[in-house]
Amino acid sequence: MNLSRTLATARRVLRQLGHDPRTIALMIVVPCLLLFLLKYVFDNSPRTYDSAGASLLGIFPLITMFLVTSIATLRERTSGTLERLLSMPLGKGDLLAGYAIGFGVVAVVQALLATGLSVFVLGLDVSGSAWLLLVVALGDAFLGIALGLFVSAFAASEFQAVQFMPAVLLPQILLCGLFVPRGDMQPVLNGLSDVLPMSYAADGMTQVVRHTGVTGDFVRDLAVVLGCALLALGLGAATLRRRTV
Repeated sequence: MNLSRTLATARRVLRQLGHDPRTIALMIVVPCLLLFLLKYVFDNSPRTYDSAGASLLGIFPLITMFLVTSIATLRERTSGTLERLLSMPLGKGDLLAGYAIGFGVVAVVQALLATGLSVFVLGLDVSGSAWLLLVVALGDAFLGIALGLFVSAFAASEFQAVQFMPAVLLPQILLCGLFVPRGDMQPVLNGLSDVLPMSYAADGMTQVVRHTGVTGDFVRDLAVVLGCALLALGLGAATLRRRTV
């Protein structure tokens, strides 16, 4: 990998995003609006809001970054941009790292706004530090970026890229413990949830809500999320080709 080439790719991604205000709104404004809506849905049940709000604070960045990254990367694959870039002295690692950094900058802004809004405006009650919530939110957003880069290789159109959301993310949302504690699920479903990264994303937020300090489970959850993100990036690199047939 070459640092200058990686940063040049990241700057290109950021310039493209800067010319697309609707995408910026999707990544930054929409999660905040959804958190506002969630607050007033559970206005008469603050304990439920604290539990569900913390989990969704981690899930929303994952979903939005997955959608935006998968569609943006697919557009560059189908337009031939990636093929032209890879015909230059640009490594696959430089390209993917540049995409991850570019989208990651937006993810940082998104996570800062969503966490600050939840804790300091909407009154999300957490036992731990708000900074720990931010760390998990950033990890979840990074996972969404990595999954989006990976699944873009399997879609032939932007419509198909959107279809990957219910296929890849919806089962994880249902099994992550957001609606029913994972321990109360059928053994098969509980076992399946143990291998899905979103389960650890939601559990990491729960650890911050319930505990004042960093727990062993929190470290495990964060490590699994980041590990799955790196694995997805590695698999995404394997789908990049120097030329198309």
